[in-house]
Amino acid sequence: MNCAITGSSGVLGSYIIKKNPKVNFLKFKGDITNKKEITNWILKKKFSVFLHLAAIVPTSEISNNYVKAKKVNYDGTKNIVDALLHKKNIWFFYASSSHVYSSSPNKIRENSKLKPITLYGKLKYLSELYILKKLKKSKINYCIGRIFSFTYFRQKESFLVPSIFKKNKITSNSLVVFKNTNHFRDFVSISDINRAIFFLLKKKATGIFNIGSGKKINLSLLVKKICKIFNNTPVLKKNHKITCLVANIKKIRKLGWRPKDNINDILENYNFKKL
Repeated sequence: MNCAITGSSGVLGSYIIKKNPKVNFLKFKGDITNKKEITNWILKKKFSVFLHLAAIVPTSEISNNYVKAKKVNYDGTKNIVDALLHKKNIWFFYASSSHVYSSSPNKIRENSKLKPITLYGKLKYLSELYILKKLKKSKINYCIGRIFSFTYFRQKESFLVPSIFKKNKITSNSLVVFKNTNHFRDFVSISDINRAIFFLLKKKATGIFNIGSGKKINLSLLVKKICKIFNNTPVLKKNHKITCLVANIKKIRKLGWRPKDNINDILENYNFKKL
């Protein structure tokens, strides 16, 4: 199987390539914002699957340079979609995010109201709209995976879990102060994300699917678990606004997929890889 992929050097992309050695990955290493370059590459290559993972992710990076982020995350996606319209019988996977949703006390379904909570989420939302507009009546089978929170040892320290580990490392055997942690998130392992994508591919699934664990994790509990690894004592300062992003995964479960890992597995794997 020939599988075209963007974002092959990123955290998720490099993991997927490593874990699927039998797949012939065609890595696009150019500039997806260059319409001519990405179009020529797509038209020249022969593939039956296209995984679009490339994106600028850190919220601080997007806030500091929204114009650049929009070019990569939205305009780059448009360029890919427009080029794919010249192909037939392609399964196209777009890695979206839980950030397209608004906070909800209930588990979030794929048809829940969309109200992006970050600029990153806004760009993913706009990209989804473009994909739906262009591919719904095309000969391209599209699948949008709204991926919930995940971590891996290669993530930058600006991400949540790496930042907590970093803070603990520099203050071992001590009190560690954390602010704004009383939120709820759904953590899915990078291994389960990889499995979900290739499960959806095997099923030739189309449409929108949540990819998460379906489990609610309080970030305060997450902090405590990580502090325990370092024998530190967390000091948690209360925040007034509580947000919640937890996936309802009934849709993908009905197809037969189940997450295998829990938060303890995720943290254990992260810590082991970091050592």
